[in-house]
Amino acid sequence: RAVIDGLEATVVTLALSADISAIAERTGKLPEDWQSSLPHNSSPYTSTIVFLVRDGNPKGISDWEDLTRDDVQVITPNPKTSGGARWNFMAAWAWAEEEFGGNDEKVRSYMSDLFLNVPVLDTGARGSTNTFTQRGIGDVLLAWENEAFLALAEQGEDAFDIVVPSVSMLAELPVALVEGNITSDAQREAAQAYLDHLYSPEAQAVALKHYYRAWDTSAAAQEDVERFPEVERLSIDDFGGWAEVQPEFFGEGGVFDQIYSEQ
Repeated sequence: RAVIDGLEATVVTLALSADISAIAERTGKLPEDWQSSLPHNSSPYTSTIVFLVRDGNPKGISDWEDLTRDDVQVITPNPKTSGGARWNFMAAWAWAEEEFGGNDEKVRSYMSDLFLNVPVLDTGARGSTNTFTQRGIGDVLLAWENEAFLALAEQGEDAFDIVVPSVSMLAELPVALVEGNITSDAQREAAQAYLDHLYSPEAQAVALKHYYRAWDTSAAAQEDVERFPEVERLSIDDFGGWAEVQPEFFGEGGVFDQIYSEQ
């Protein structure tokens, strides 16, 4: 929003590619095909959605089906206001589609039951993390994997456990050059050098160290590479891409509104 309103950033990195596409559409400062400018959909590293549970996993939570149990409270932000929450929603939806063979009625019923177990919808991921880790509300936090590992690092491994579900999302973290804000060759050179550096072995190792799933592991410490378990990660493109998903699921009167209004 800040860039759309005039902030003269030369590089942007946002949680959703749709947010960068909105800059392109509303300002013309990026080409519409900006995501093809850099490798891996202009996402130098990725994450996924996992469950953060209390130490010892006292509720025995192992997969998405457990999140609709009567004895489980789920913490996740509001997908109307949080990009991270939209990834959470789509990860749950992806599992439900596989579990129920694409039966839309059963998928929607599952999602409705899940949100019945959400006692509070914070506006953002940080607020939900604080609700779970600081205020002690809920049995499971739906979180970006890097945020879950960060919580373990900050709170201690005897405070929480990470549970990786059977199905999740390939959460891409795209970056882009804001062409329309470049005012000199030197500025362009510096911005492009930064973006290129994100894909270098050294920068990829830093990303891995800070709990992101990077593409190049050649310069990374072995323990940073081995911390990530295998998980089936669906792409947002499997659902038509954010250009379709955003209005269909999270726009006014969309799937989330329909599910939530029924409660």
